[in-house]
This record gives sequence, structure tokens and C-alpha cells, in this order.
Amino acid sequence: MKKLIAGNWKMNGSLAANEALLREIAAGLPTQAACAIAVCVPAPYLAQVHELIAAMPAVALGAQDVSSQAAGAFTGEVSASMLREFGCRYVIVGHSERRQYHGETDAMVADKAKAALAAGVTPIVCVGETLAEREAGQTEQVVKRQLAAVIHTNGHCISEIVVAYEPVWAIGTGKTATPEEAQVVHAVLRTQLKAATDQAARVKILYGGSMNAANAASLLAQADIDGGLIGGASLKAPDFLKIVAATPV
Repeated sequence: MKKLIAGNWKMNGSLAANEALLREIAAGLPTQAACAIAVCVPAPYLAQVHELIAAMPAVALGAQDVSSQAAGAFTGEVSASMLREFGCRYVIVGHSERRQYHGETDAMVADKAKAALAAGVTPIVCVGETLAEREAGQTEQVVKRQLAAVIHTNGHCISEIVVAYEPVWAIGTGKTATPEEAQVVHAVLRTQLKAATDQAARVKILYGGSMNAANAASLLAQADIDGGLIGGASLKAPDFLKIVAATPV
């Protein structure tokens, strides 16, 4: 199974900066990358980035959020079918920032994953514990609860998702779980998926807590880490390219 390196630009970018970043990434990508690559961009830039990566077949387009609703009176929301129409292959759901700042519950995240799957868009389902939860020894309990909601709502389709483990305490802080700490949680998630589907081996589990050019190789060498959801480093072409290059074949 090819690993996946997905950049999460968060609320960053401009027309000029996006073009410059993607041109630099395109120039530095190997002819045959060892991994699948995606960029998850703010909604206003989906059309621009879709056009820019048309000449970059190795790079897929992703969005950062999606509505759980198919259509209707939901001002400001973006449906999965709209994302699909703009060429999105992936969409991030349940990122810790959405859970923290927008009150997204496990059930809401599960419904968003379901909406994405129904439209043929692969949800990157984020799970992860806060520092307080980790210090209280609740890491396994928290991530299993978050993933269980998605499994319950999506049933046999669960093998079509991507999971991203993002310890909240390591996002944008420069702190990172050690490769061994990350592997322990990834193994827990893998076991949970195996209990839910005989296709669990198809599910990529990404690490999303401050993966960067310096630590990518050691994290990606772990048995159950199938790639990375990259934040800040995805906005710097040299760093993003180093992470791609660090991915084992």
C-alpha cells in the first residue's frame, strides 16, 4: 500500500502564493514519487488549485471541511457533491481545530464522513487526544471513541476512509509524539479497524502531529504509520518535498 502525504494548508494562502508554492513543488517532485500526494486547500482556492495541479498527476486535491448535508438552506456550507465537482479526491473531517473552535462532535464528524463517501470523496477522519487527556492516561479511550462513531455510522464503507491520528498537543506546537508513541496509537486504531472490517488493511492511518522534514523518516518507518497529514511544513515547498522524499517505497 502506497503511503499518503497530504498537506493541510489550513487558513493560509493567496492566489499568488498558491501558484508559487505549487510550481516549486512541481519542479521538485520526482518522476515517480514513492507515495501518493495531496494538498487540502481553503475552499475559495479549490478552483485555482484544481487548475494548477492538472499538470501534476501525482498530486490530488483535497478540501478542509464538508457539510453533512447534501443540499438546502445551510448558508455558508459546502456539500460533498460540490467538492467532487471541483475535482476533490479527499476532504479532512473532524480536525481538532474544527472540534475545538466549532464544537464538532463525534456524531457530526461521522455524518460528514458519510456525506463525503456518498459523493465519492475520501474523508480523512482526524482523531486525537488533548494534553490533559494524554496525561490522564486516556489516549486510547479517546481515539477509540472518536473512531467508533465513524465506524458505527458508516458500517461496511469504513474501509474507504483514511484515518489521521493527530495528538492535539503536538499540532502547531513543534512538539511531536516519538515514533514509538505514535506507533502505539496507530496500532490501537489498526486493531479497531480490523474488528470492524476484513478490509482494514486498505485503510491508511496517517500521523498528523507536527511531522516535518527532520522527523518524517523515523515516523514513516513505523509499521502502522501510512503517511502524514502535514500542516506548517506543507506551506514550504522544500520541507514538503523532503517529507515526500523521506517516504519509504
